[in-house]
Amino acid sequence: MSLRAVRLVRKYCPGLLLSQTLASVFEAVTPYAAVFFSARIIDELAGLRRADVLWRLVILTVAVTGALTLAGYLLARWRDTKSGWAEVFYKGYARIFEDKQLEMDYEDIESREVRDLYSQVRENMNWGGHGITAVPRMVQEGVRGIVGVAGAVALVAGLFLSRVPASAGALTALDSPLALLALAAALVIPTALSPLIEGAAGRMTQTAAMAENARFGNRAFMYFGFVPMESNRALDVRLYRQCRIVNKYSDYVEKYAGFASFNKLAKGKQGVLFAVSACMPVLLTGAVYVYVCLKAWAGAFGVGMVTQYVSAVTALATSAMLVLRQAAEIRTNAPFLKLAFDYLDRERRMYRGSLTTEKRSDRQYEVEFRDVSFRYPNTERWALRHVSVKFRVGTRLAIVGENGSGKSTFVKLLCRLYDPQEGEILLNGIDIRKYDYDDYMAVFSMVFQDFTLLSRPLGENVAGGLRYDRARVIKSLEDSGFGERLAELPQGLDTMLYRDFGEEGVEPSGGEAQKIAIARALYKDAPFLVLDEPTAALDPIAEAEIYRQFDSISGDRTAIYISHRLSSCRFCDEILVFDDSGIAERGTHDVLLARGGKYAELWNAQAQYYE
Repeated sequence: MSLRAVRLVRKYCPGLLLSQTLASVFEAVTPYAAVFFSARIIDELAGLRRADVLWRLVILTVAVTGALTLAGYLLARWRDTKSGWAEVFYKGYARIFEDKQLEMDYEDIESREVRDLYSQVRENMNWGGHGITAVPRMVQEGVRGIVGVAGAVALVAGLFLSRVPASAGALTALDSPLALLALAAALVIPTALSPLIEGAAGRMTQTAAMAENARFGNRAFMYFGFVPMESNRALDVRLYRQCRIVNKYSDYVEKYAGFASFNKLAKGKQGVLFAVSACMPVLLTGAVYVYVCLKAWAGAFGVGMVTQYVSAVTALATSAMLVLRQAAEIRTNAPFLKLAFDYLDRERRMYRGSLTTEKRSDRQYEVEFRDVSFRYPNTERWALRHVSVKFRVGTRLAIVGENGSGKSTFVKLLCRLYDPQEGEILLNGIDIRKYDYDDYMAVFSMVFQDFTLLSRPLGENVAGGLRYDRARVIKSLEDSGFGERLAELPQGLDTMLYRDFGEEGVEPSGGEAQKIAIARALYKDAPFLVLDEPTAALDPIAEAEIYRQFDSISGDRTAIYISHRLSSCRFCDEILVFDDSGIAERGTHDVLLARGGKYAELWNAQAQYYE
């Protein structure tokens, strides 16, 4: 899994791992160069003290270490640029999951199980840097450790090859197999134990229970910590003094439910283990100093080599610990990676089709629901049952009914956000499942009740792209009733919506935003125009204006109009009345009103408040 994560990071964060690897190599090698040349200079100063040799060594030391330091600095800057927050998190890790979400079945986007899985992955990344976010760090530290081990071995080899002269007497025992075995034990035992102890301490906070605890604490903090700053909550927070609730829950999370267990471990067993792990390198350094100094005293090598060997052996142990620590982290990170890949590997179950929809200039598209039944996942209740209906081309169709009657489900099936369990939906006589999914979606322009606009210029919001036909955008805004407001904007289509990226942004009212959303649907100019409560945020005058222009706005499109305001139905050619998961009635306003059925009941219930 770690190798797969590496490939994923390379794809979404190009240059990150390469820059980290090269920077780590130079960071690990540079100190060894300084140690190597320093040992030669000290030996020369303690020995023959030849001026020409000393000058050469000094010049060589400055040149080599300077070149390595400069290269290391440049590579480190490259690495820091590549590993910056915006570069990695916005362009990298976020894109990994954004791309997955964009290709997911809509059913999975609405699934509580899938949303919870993504929440776990995201919180693991946020609170502990686990999962995919840990990969660059492990690569960087692992490379530094491996290069460090290789460099230290090259410098320390002479320690074991240098022999104590026979004249040293009892100190010749330093070359014996037993002494070398004791030194090896002094090196290996602390080197192996330190990361093991540290890993055991770290795993105390990386259990499933602790991870869940941390995720909950982080989730609570991200929610409660920013409530007072959110503009859409500001009025309620102040009017009802909700900060009292926020502060209470924040304190609860801190003391009991969130991070208290981490603090308890840090003060107790985990803290002790970390302290013991930190002491291990000190024992190793002491043993190395004793062995190297005794061997130098016995005459095996000069005083300059003492510096080299002590530094090299200490670095060898430190680098080996780093390698072992990363190996332990790879094991620890494996469950978090599995969770991330469980999300990323979720397969699409909806058949995507391959047929291309007809690009008809006359917009002669016909849609038919043929005995369609549907129920949402993990539910027994049918949201739609045995629905059969055919749209006439160019018709203005209204869909009405009480909440839960199946109106929104009908539209979701029409746009193929879901597939029905029974029956079929046909476009020009062909099952819509046989069409290329993206090609079929292009047939529809929609204004959802819970639409969203981006904090970007007005023109880009309407066109849905950076490049657009300005004349068409202006026409779409005028048709949606936004023309007068557009004329008041000093920057016109270049006006930034909202103030997320600057004070010059404009905060559109709910009605203005809805008009922009309608303009966006008009600009797409798809054969089918679906409007879900398009005037819910408009005042009565603006709503009446939209109704008067409805026929010209729709043009030659087939318009489907979902509304709770039955007065809007009078502008439509035909009305579908949904009730009890099916179509209860169908006809014009006058016909349905005269029939005295469900539509008349709904109409009279609303009309009494206006009479």
